[in-house]
Amino acid sequence: MATSRHLLAILLTLIPHLVYSNSSNGFFYQELLNGNGNGEIHFNGVKLHVESEVQSVFAVRGSNVTLPCRYWYDPVLNTPRKIRVKWSWLPPSEEHESDVLVAIGHKHRSYGEFKDRAHLQQLHPGQISLLLTDVRLKDSGRYRCEVIDGLEDESATVDLELRGVVFPYQPPHGRYHLTFQAAQKACAEQDSAVATFDQLFSAWQDGLDWCNAGWLADGTVQYPITQPRQPCGGLSMAAGVRSYGFRHRHLHRYDVFCFSSSLRGRVYFLEHPEKLNFTEAAEACREDGGHIATVGQLFAAWKFMRLDRCDAGWLADGSVRYPISYPRANCGPSEPGVRSFGFPSPHHKHGVYCYSSQ
Repeated sequence: MATSRHLLAILLTLIPHLVYSNSSNGFFYQELLNGNGNGEIHFNGVKLHVESEVQSVFAVRGSNVTLPCRYWYDPVLNTPRKIRVKWSWLPPSEEHESDVLVAIGHKHRSYGEFKDRAHLQQLHPGQISLLLTDVRLKDSGRYRCEVIDGLEDESATVDLELRGVVFPYQPPHGRYHLTFQAAQKACAEQDSAVATFDQLFSAWQDGLDWCNAGWLADGTVQYPITQPRQPCGGLSMAAGVRSYGFRHRHLHRYDVFCFSSSLRGRVYFLEHPEKLNFTEAAEACREDGGHIATVGQLFAAWKFMRLDRCDAGWLADGSVRYPISYPRANCGPSEPGVRSFGFPSPHHKHGVYCYSSQ
């Protein structure tokens, strides 16, 4: 009899901690108190789901973009849950994710390059989308939306891809002089970033044809060919993106493919009464309230603003180029593009392309 009373007492103490679902299928979860007094749920038949309704989202530099994500329970729970939301980011050239934002309820914290630019959108029940403001060139990559409820942990991914233009680049001292680190620096100096394979592949689909091999963001070396020819892999090879595979980032030297996105300001050909050498050109742009344009800025202006000018002009790296959106006689080849005269002597006289943030 004493034993029966003892068992009954134990059962009576457990009953208040058993919580049953209102659904007819009998699923339930049990709430156990852990050492610090916070409730932790051990699910039994309740499934946590996390989903992004799209695989990829596209944006341009300087814009705001929303990466969609939502969560729900099956069967539906009638009691609100306190969950932890975490957004992380895997850049194209990296192996490990970085924290973007962590949130509990309506409180959140953003990290690193995303500090004060990453915000959680919770406009509807279950919505935990990520809003990124002032998108930057390096923001492209795979983003993971993770929901943690007690011991349950589910996630979904969405890719952020930037719209832009890919251009091959080699420094003034000639072909195949850039290590991977030097390639990163060269693109950054041109207001751009090292292109990803997806960006180069998309450019190839749009007609980019270039026979010099260049670094990509993942450390591979590749080049796009739309018209097979003997010096570029041979006539027997089909059109495509040729690959040298992964190369040693410190020992091997190549050119680089850079990527530039939307332009915040404007690029313009400076109307000047006379031609200018390189030093005079840079000074003329400063006197006009701007600065001499970079190669990336000229390509972005050509791509996004249809800049079209049949006059060669200095750029910040010491090259001379001009943009053609509407091919015509005496303005180079029959395809649109940015024409290049290479790196003439800085004493030669040319026009100049300036950039203004206004």
